[in-house]
Amino acid sequence: MTQAIVNIVDFCASRWRITILLGVLLLSTCAIYCASRFSINTDIQTLVSQNLPWHQRQVELSRAFPQRGISVVVTASTPENAEVAADELAQQLQKTPDLFPRVVQPDSGEFFEHNGMLLGSTADVQRTADGLAHARPFLQALAADPTLRGAAGVLGSAAEGVAAGRLKLPQLGWPLSLTRGVLEEVLAGKPAFFSWQALLQGHAPTESQSRHFIEVAPRLDFNALQPGRAATDGIRKAATDLQLKDRLGAKISLTGEVPMNDDQFSVIRSSALRDTLTALVGVLIVLWLALRSFKLIAAVFFSLAVGLAATAALGLLLVGAFNLISVAFFVLFVGLGVDFGIQFSVRYRTERHEFGNLRHALRCAAHKAGAPLALAAAATAIGFFAFLPTDYRGLSELGLIAGCGMLIAFACSITLVPAMLTALNPPGEPEAVGFKWLAPLDAFLQRHRFVVIAGTILVVLAGAPLLFHLPFNFNPVDLQNPNSPSVVAYRKLQSEPETSGNDAEVLAPSQQRADEIARRLSSLPEVGRVVTLTTFVPIDQEQKIAALRSADRIIGPVLRPRSTRPAPTDEETVRGLRNTADALLKAASGAKGTVADDAHAVAAQLDELANAPPKFRVQADAALTPSLNYDLDFLRKTFSAQPITAENLPPDLVRDWQLPDGRARVQALAKGDANDLSVLRQFAKAVLAAEPTAVGAAISYYESARTVTRAFIEAGILALVAISVLLVVALRRITDVLLTLIPLLVAGALALELSVLIGPQLNFANIVALPLLLGVGVAFKVYYIMAWRAGKTGLLQSTLTRAVVFSAMTNAAAFGSMWASDYPGMSSMGKMMALALACTMAAAVLFQPVLMGQPRQIKPHAEVPPLREAAE
Repeated sequence: MTQAIVNIVDFCASRWRITILLGVLLLSTCAIYCASRFSINTDIQTLVSQNLPWHQRQVELSRAFPQRGISVVVTASTPENAEVAADELAQQLQKTPDLFPRVVQPDSGEFFEHNGMLLGSTADVQRTADGLAHARPFLQALAADPTLRGAAGVLGSAAEGVAAGRLKLPQLGWPLSLTRGVLEEVLAGKPAFFSWQALLQGHAPTESQSRHFIEVAPRLDFNALQPGRAATDGIRKAATDLQLKDRLGAKISLTGEVPMNDDQFSVIRSSALRDTLTALVGVLIVLWLALRSFKLIAAVFFSLAVGLAATAALGLLLVGAFNLISVAFFVLFVGLGVDFGIQFSVRYRTERHEFGNLRHALRCAAHKAGAPLALAAAATAIGFFAFLPTDYRGLSELGLIAGCGMLIAFACSITLVPAMLTALNPPGEPEAVGFKWLAPLDAFLQRHRFVVIAGTILVVLAGAPLLFHLPFNFNPVDLQNPNSPSVVAYRKLQSEPETSGNDAEVLAPSQQRADEIARRLSSLPEVGRVVTLTTFVPIDQEQKIAALRSADRIIGPVLRPRSTRPAPTDEETVRGLRNTADALLKAASGAKGTVADDAHAVAAQLDELANAPPKFRVQADAALTPSLNYDLDFLRKTFSAQPITAENLPPDLVRDWQLPDGRARVQALAKGDANDLSVLRQFAKAVLAAEPTAVGAAISYYESARTVTRAFIEAGILALVAISVLLVVALRRITDVLLTLIPLLVAGALALELSVLIGPQLNFANIVALPLLLGVGVAFKVYYIMAWRAGKTGLLQSTLTRAVVFSAMTNAAAFGSMWASDYPGMSSMGKMMALALACTMAAAVLFQPVLMGQPRQIKPHAEVPPLREAAE
């Protein structure tokens, strides 16, 4: 093999013109092919094997009950406006079925307006009915005159009741507080909205009351970097066209799988160019420090460019489109592929210093570095290929591409680099290449080698218990930019169990079976709530409807007056405002406290409003009357509620929970903080123990983590076995194989132990650092074992260590750019890669030479091969 590599190097050097021309043609052809065929499959569902049972169940559920993908969160300052805004936006989106094939309102719309009260408890229904009955006089006045004048008249009547002793002033505290806040906004010329529901409740509406959801199934374009961009832009445009913010004070935020992935891809796209340029500049700086010659740098860089283009083209040919994991091969190739060029070039510099003749130096470099480079390339490629049979498809494809890339990088290093060096003919080296100043440390480590070996192994063994606590963050949301709008909306919803989105689901063969599963899951302490279609058929409907009918006999006639007062003139409205102001002053006369202060303040505001230009009264009327009319109509619908049965549920609601063939969906929600990974893990385990066929977001996260972890364990074992076999064949000594693998295992264990102590946590993204550790680690260890077998001493101060250090620095420059990425997943990958790189370099440079000790046979002149050109 050594002679074959020497012959290849000599052939390419002697025919450098044709070799470089072929390299340029290969670079151009591959670049054109990549430009025309380059694509990224952004469907994260394809990152794991489609043959996994849990994934097949998830796919089956998703096909049966298509995931909407986009959750539109509609919020407003009042419950009324939130409901109106959600209804208008949903109706607008339904007009574009080509972009939004399915639009569903899971908590609003006609069904909930008529029957929402029945879904509450019997006590809540009775309490609401009693409260409405007591409010009959005020409802009668408002229904007869639903205007600013009528609202002012109701407040004035209440104030007169206080003055007459029928009411207590504190009973007006909440109405006065609400009125004061709205009038402040009106008089300041700001948008203002009054909630009559809040007035009747006696307290501010909860956040959930002023929020509604629209679930949208968009049409996606997976050939685009942001597949849902057209859909999310369409939703925002619809909200703008409807003027929801100006008319109703409503805001929309988008979350869910589609906008979150799109935001993630947007961050990757925006930072990709900067990160790539940073890595490129860093690599060029390190190459200069290592080679100290622009001609040498040009040779290595040309080899790197051709190898990268060829690997990218081969990758597209093999897999069709890169996925979100395999696209990382660009950084891996720059980091690992340049290693072979640096090793060969640094070896060449040493030989050029000793012999002067360029061709002779190239042959000597090939003779000494060829076999170690070939063995390192083969071992590194095997390390990547070991991921091919795993179920983590994203990493499997990365392993295929990166493994081929290592072989291509090696081929380019022994063909294009010699040809370029011959063409450029860099000057000879004036001094020896290496780290001579490390000679004292080299001698110190060898003198105390047993202490260093024992100390290193003891430190690693002492930290071994940490591996039992190795965390794996299986929540993919933690890999996204926490400041992106979709993640901000998601985190806000996660604080509430009902809207956390981290659920478990079961596809049952029938509704009866679904209800049985629901009862079993409800008994689990880890489960907070279980929902099926039956949940929407409430219990105790007879009592609830009876309470509503009783209230309707009292309130119904006033809600449906035979006639209403004519719309007031502005003068009549002004007169009503002033009368109410006077009544409030009389009611609060002599009283003290917060309510009295509010009464005086509201009286002053009403006088100011009466004296203001008419447009302010128009604005005040707009703040009061739309929500009043909405609530009056809502009450009419509520009192006409009919018994809910499975047969009269809305078709859209039924389709969300039951299929035409009878299969039904069960949804279980976790109890506790959905942001706590331990809570989600225990929830997923408990649900799977009770119902092994469960799927859903929480189950998918949990199972994905198990799949990825299992994939790395399987690939790690397979890689170690395969590399061991390769080393046994190449080295022919079991002890030499162990001397190569032990430092690799030490580096791996140390890196994982440090990740427990100082972070980062392992996750779906940065776990890619482990094959990097394997690839770099194997290459570095092979270089040292081959030099040691060749009889080299003083390895710490040698040319080899210089090449290894600068090769590691090029990796650090490439991965450091990832560390600085705005994308947390990419940043964590950079951090983990830097940690793995530091550990594997320390194990190779400091630990392995000490572990090996002095060579079996020192060969001071072994590096000079018997070359025919030497005589010439």
